[in-house]
Amino acid sequence: MQKQANTPFRPRVVGAALALAFTATLSINASAAVSEQEAARLGKDLTPVGAEKAASKDGAVPAWDGGMTKVPAGWKPGRLDPYKDDKPLYSVDASNLDKHADKVPPGQAALIKAYKGYKLDVYPSHRSCPAPDIVAERTKKNATYARIGDDGWRLEQAYGAGVPFPIPKSGVEVLWNYKTRYTGLGRRAQISALMPDKDGSIVETKQWFFEMYPFNDPKTTTLKDVEGIDSKLLYDVLSPPSRAGEGYLIHAYLDKPQDAWIYFPGQRRVRRSPTFAYDNPIAGFDNLYFVDQINMFTGAPDRYDFKLVGKKEMIVPYNSYKLIDKKNKFKDMLGTEYVKRDFMRYETHRVWVVEATVKGDKRHSFAKRVFYIDEDSWALLHVDMYDAKGNLWRVQEGSLWAAPEVGACMSYEYQMYDLVARRYVTDNWTAEGEVLDLTAGKEGRVNTATFSQDELRRRGER
Repeated sequence: MQKQANTPFRPRVVGAALALAFTATLSINASAAVSEQEAARLGKDLTPVGAEKAASKDGAVPAWDGGMTKVPAGWKPGRLDPYKDDKPLYSVDASNLDKHADKVPPGQAALIKAYKGYKLDVYPSHRSCPAPDIVAERTKKNATYARIGDDGWRLEQAYGAGVPFPIPKSGVEVLWNYKTRYTGLGRRAQISALMPDKDGSIVETKQWFFEMYPFNDPKTTTLKDVEGIDSKLLYDVLSPPSRAGEGYLIHAYLDKPQDAWIYFPGQRRVRRSPTFAYDNPIAGFDNLYFVDQINMFTGAPDRYDFKLVGKKEMIVPYNSYKLIDKKNKFKDMLGTEYVKRDFMRYETHRVWVVEATVKGDKRHSFAKRVFYIDEDSWALLHVDMYDAKGNLWRVQEGSLWAAPEVGACMSYEYQMYDLVARRYVTDNWTAEGEVLDLTAGKEGRVNTATFSQDELRRRGER
């Protein structure tokens, strides 16, 4: 993640309702907790976090058996792939796309058509995401308690460390499940943002990345305990030398747009940056990357209306252990047009499909976004982004892998493809980083003081 640019790539547009090619849709209603009878399904035919426990009819999606709850021998993030012996069941490419079109997101289909050699290698599906006891307990409470505010997007009340809406009735409920999904209290990692060029060169920005998710703290019983905080992020730029010392601090909220601050080493000052949000481009990425694409989607959802399209079996990135493997080097993983296919793993899973369209009185360069959110982890695995004319513009895919020491599935690496510019960017890549610390929050290596303006300044001046 890097400093914002001063001018947007395209004029911002007023959104309009755009059709999505699925038959079954669920209408948007005012949020309300489900009945005790519905909530009783959790832990029975539904998993503790609301996924369907049973296998799919054809067996492509297996039954959930608790996920990866035990730490495999030799496990350390980036040092072990529990499914390394799996072989692809089949590949989806230009020759057979029509056969699998109903399970391939439009963005992936567009990439297959656009780039020679782009394909999806589909592996056996493993429902590896666990649900710790505290998450199961809080989720069951939330089912009859959590609510969205009268404005249609604020998370008004919910218990922490649990899924707010395990049996969702609206698209914005699914989105909040994603934003507050359990991934532990805090993490720290050395990451790289990478932008391949058409001449084969790669622009790399190395950073320390610190995260904190107060809602995930088991001590959180009401939203007052987290003072309205959704997440806190801090980026400390290490290289290239021309940018070393730059820093970025983001406080995202449950009920208002995010706050952001930037440290400029040349000025030795921290400056508040109210424009570091929504569709403002991030500098250093040739206008390929907007602020609210960070971590797949960040910031307030107040500019969109969200429609819950339904649940569908789709081919999505899953168990992405190859992407974090410390044996791999970025130069070997990145092609000039896309991430090399040997490093990507796709599986068939059930996902919630949510269509977001810009409100009539709001503005955003993406007039429509379609989100694909995993039923087991509530992680956002894929996003298709459309311009004002209804044309598919950008495609973003996430990653997912189970971390048994946390009791949850993690999402780090993600890729963003621009179909107009015919270029792509990756961010949060950790394979060459020395540190990937998933329990930093629990063990005190990341805490509230980490995400202060004083800390941002201290790190820049060190």
